[in-house]
Amino acid sequence: MPKLLFILIYYRSFFKRFILFGTSFLIPLASLVTLGVGVGFTMALVSNAFVQGVKFLTSTYENNELLSFTLLNQNYSLMPLFVIILAAFLIIYVRKVFGLDRFYGPADSIYAAHRADNELDVRRGWGSTLSAFISASGGASVGQYGPLVHFGATMGSYLKQISKSNIPTDIFLGCGVAAAISAGFNAPIAGILFAHNAIIRHFSLKAVAPIAVSSLVAASFSQSLFGNNVAFQISSLPPDLISVIPLALAVGPVFGLISIVMMNAIRYIGKLGTKSKLGYVKLTLIGATLCGVIGIFVPEVLGLGTETVRGLLSNEIAMDYLVILLIFKILATALCIGLGMFGGVFSPAIFIGAVSGALIGAILTSLTGNNLLLVFTIAGMAAVTSPVVGAPISIVMVILELTASYDMALVSLGSVVTSSLTVSILFGYSFFDRQLQDRGIDIRRGRGHLGLMETSVGTIVTNEFLRLEETDNNAIAIDKMVAADVTEAYLLDDKDIFIGKIIITDIVKESPDAFVMNYLLDNPLSIKSDASLQQCIEVASEFVGETIPIIDRKSNTLMGVVSEADIFQAYLKLQNTVIDLETK
Repeated sequence: MPKLLFILIYYRSFFKRFILFGTSFLIPLASLVTLGVGVGFTMALVSNAFVQGVKFLTSTYENNELLSFTLLNQNYSLMPLFVIILAAFLIIYVRKVFGLDRFYGPADSIYAAHRADNELDVRRGWGSTLSAFISASGGASVGQYGPLVHFGATMGSYLKQISKSNIPTDIFLGCGVAAAISAGFNAPIAGILFAHNAIIRHFSLKAVAPIAVSSLVAASFSQSLFGNNVAFQISSLPPDLISVIPLALAVGPVFGLISIVMMNAIRYIGKLGTKSKLGYVKLTLIGATLCGVIGIFVPEVLGLGTETVRGLLSNEIAMDYLVILLIFKILATALCIGLGMFGGVFSPAIFIGAVSGALIGAILTSLTGNNLLLVFTIAGMAAVTSPVVGAPISIVMVILELTASYDMALVSLGSVVTSSLTVSILFGYSFFDRQLQDRGIDIRRGRGHLGLMETSVGTIVTNEFLRLEETDNNAIAIDKMVAADVTEAYLLDDKDIFIGKIIITDIVKESPDAFVMNYLLDNPLSIKSDASLQQCIEVASEFVGETIPIIDRKSNTLMGVVSEADIFQAYLKLQNTVIDLETK
């Protein structure tokens, strides 16, 4: 009997440990894997549906001769102009239906991943993605990867909201982003790196597993359901590419300057549109019309540009036509994105990189006698795209996964390094970071700084301060301060209007019958009521005393006070949150 009792006690303890193990390890692990699988499958469907949908719609009108005409013995078509204007009207309608004040893209995903309240607006995400689909299908010079990246992040955020999971939101965002890139390029490793490097910008044990699963599942389902649709087929590469690396390093800054021209062109056209005060309806129609006119004479610059890039990789486009393609692709992209035909910058950057790389490759081929055309077309794709999207390692990994050539990846890395360095010095980290900077958001300073800037002083303000009346004399004021165990007090009128601050040392040796109004502190340090925690810290760094008044600058009303201890406790809490997020 004692032996049986011992066995029961032992197994009871064993089952308790097993259940504890299951709840502390197996259930969280299963949740992370389920998250990765679900997001990966969803994005595989969405990404392929987006691309195949654009291909289907564009194929229905590309070779249509209904609006064709002849000019100087050359055949042209008005179809691109007609279709893109139709797309513009549809986009205007979508913006009204979804209530879009602007379009939302990867920059918003990056910002969301760096915020504490980092849930994305699903309605805006859907509206922006639909607008990008209409733009690309209508022939606008935009890309699909940026909208899909944001849509992936939006779907991740939506799953977080409906699941009520305790998994951090930025992991949900990262899963959607990785799956979008993985499905788009059939490059799962690049998808993983892109999510970590370009969007959430930190590595943690919790994040790696679900993001990796999401990326792998997206690539797997894409191949299973839609076939091995590799974005670009790379023909055989020449041997001994290692000797080309010095040339790749040397021409990298040229690619960097080209990417800067592209990004600044988009920003400049966008600013012109904003300054014009024409409104998004007129601007969208103007952008569509101008882009459509370009498309009549240079149709290769319209749409996603995938077929043109494939032609460059197969050496099917005449060299003397490349300069025209380069100039008008940059112009068309700037007009479309800058004036309201929404879409990504990823695909235009690939197009511009391939064209500029082919030009440089042709020049180097004539100088060296070696056929470097294909090599620098690929290197140009990487070197122009990487500083635009801010993910140099991810882009090199895309090249490695597309070409299966370690040497080609090294050549691309050479151009990417010097290109990215040039852009970082002259422009900034990426196009998306610059978009955020234009909105007054500096991601480079990290989550801690953003948290300080977004935390309002209202979260730490308190009403625990001593109030004095205008009729109080020094004796009454001292008695009140002693009773309240403080050395500072605030003089207010009957409407809580701030009159001034009193310090006990300024009145203790003065006449007890004198009014405290005569001993107000000159220019007391104060904080405006809409200040951030960062601004509070900057003010408190020069403060000596008990509390700092929080003043509504418009009405001069005292809203409350904060102490140095309150400020630093809030700061430490925020820093601990960031550390937990980025290390676990």
